[in-house]
Amino acid sequence: MLRNLHVKNLALIEEAEVDFTEGLNVLTGETGAGKSIIIGSINLALGEKVPREMLRDNEDTSLVELIFEIPNEEIAERLRALDVFLEDSQVILSRRISGGRSVAKINGESVPVSKVREVAALLIDMHGQHEHESLLKKQKHMEILDEYAREELASRKEELRKLYKEYRAVCSSLEETGADEESRQRELSLLEYEIHEIEAAHLMEGEDEELELRYRKLSNSRKIIESLQNAHQLLAEQNDSASELTGRALRELSSVENCDEEIQGMSEQLLNIDNLLNDLNRELAAYLQDGGFDEENFRQTEARLDELNHLKAKYGRTLGDVMAALEERRERGEQLLHYDAYRQELLEKKAKLMEHLREVSSQVSDIRKSYGSSLAEQVRAQLADLNFLDVQFEAVFTSLDHFTEQGTDDVEFQISTNPGESLKPLHKVASGGELSRIMLALKTVLARQDDIGSLIFDEIDAGISGRTAQMVSEKMHVIASTHQVICISHLPQIAAMADTHFLIEKSVENDTTISTIRSLTEEERVEELARMLGGVKITDTVLESAREMRQLAEKSLK
Repeated sequence: MLRNLHVKNLALIEEAEVDFTEGLNVLTGETGAGKSIIIGSINLALGEKVPREMLRDNEDTSLVELIFEIPNEEIAERLRALDVFLEDSQVILSRRISGGRSVAKINGESVPVSKVREVAALLIDMHGQHEHESLLKKQKHMEILDEYAREELASRKEELRKLYKEYRAVCSSLEETGADEESRQRELSLLEYEIHEIEAAHLMEGEDEELELRYRKLSNSRKIIESLQNAHQLLAEQNDSASELTGRALRELSSVENCDEEIQGMSEQLLNIDNLLNDLNRELAAYLQDGGFDEENFRQTEARLDELNHLKAKYGRTLGDVMAALEERRERGEQLLHYDAYRQELLEKKAKLMEHLREVSSQVSDIRKSYGSSLAEQVRAQLADLNFLDVQFEAVFTSLDHFTEQGTDDVEFQISTNPGESLKPLHKVASGGELSRIMLALKTVLARQDDIGSLIFDEIDAGISGRTAQMVSEKMHVIASTHQVICISHLPQIAAMADTHFLIEKSVENDTTISTIRSLTEEERVEELARMLGGVKITDTVLESAREMRQLAEKSLK
């Protein structure tokens, strides 16, 4: 359940904090007061894109924070599977926008926006102003049905997806085998050349790294020898070299070391230095004797490195990649040499996959049809509650003549709203208000089996009024008995049924327009209902009607 919303510096909102409650939360206000900003800010925290127009002028940083309470252990377990752990039974989602960049966090830890969306999908279901229009698209119907049948369908759909991916790969390989004989011979000739080129190099794993070290040493050998010779001369060969000066100093200290114990210690230290210096001089002399520049060795090393680097540039970044490329070419060459057998193998594999696809697609279709009947029956019942007096609603199935990742089903919701009329696709029958009610009916059915704790409806009441509006309000309250519902509405019938009623207002302070949101007292609720009923002028009669509407709503809720 969404417990708290905190918004700072977004559009008309300077700073706002809302504590939502259980049941039905209704947000109302004048057109343009900022109701859409509230929904937009929630969407931002849930990982949606940041519209530039939502950022408040002259502010460096914007923030949206949502606090969810998770009483459901199953949801908590699914969150843990996403490495999200509850803190005091809560999850905090936040989004900070600063300098054109946004940072998303879950429980204070920065995460990718994609992870926020994953987590949000477990916590809240958003129904935007125009989502009901998606019912005009057939692909949405399959999505809704599969969501309804998710528990039984999920594993079969995953199996179907993997099979279809493998099937498409085999079909692609078969298409490649359709090349003419001349093309196959050209490819085979190229493969033979590349195989020979790699095999002739007699590659050994790690050889290039060893050669790089040797090449670096050889290419700098002249500089190395010159530097070592200079060092050796300074240490041992010149007059007043380090070795000669150290020896003379040692003889001086040795001549008086018996006179003072402290001098004896200095003499011993100098003796160690002299011995170390002599050892170093011997090592330098040995290196200079053996480490001269070998032109032939350098040339061979350079040539071999060039050969290996050419192969890596052509076949892969490492020698391991080059050797893997060799195996791929050998395998492809074998396929081309035994072309007929290879093609026959692919055809047999395709036939087996098609048989398996047909079997799994049939299983998926049977599940869909079973759940489609159940869904249609429940939706019809819900539509009757929403003032569709004589309605028929069905999920109509047709079979495709080809496989897809979804199987071979083509699903379309069809409806008849008048007695004697045949079923027709939604886009040919339903008006905007009817689509809103059909979507609400579907949401009601899906909510019954959904673990998601919070549902948000942004003006689902579009295009309805009168008795239909009253029935929609009652339906909203039914949903709110098992789920938290947050609803933006223009209808007094829905506002009257609210467990908690919030008012969004716009005002001007210090020449700046700002929006605020607050929870209404009982008397304030009556006044807001009167505004929604009466418009500009609120008379005593309108106020009395609003109070009566509120009282009737209270009675119907008991």
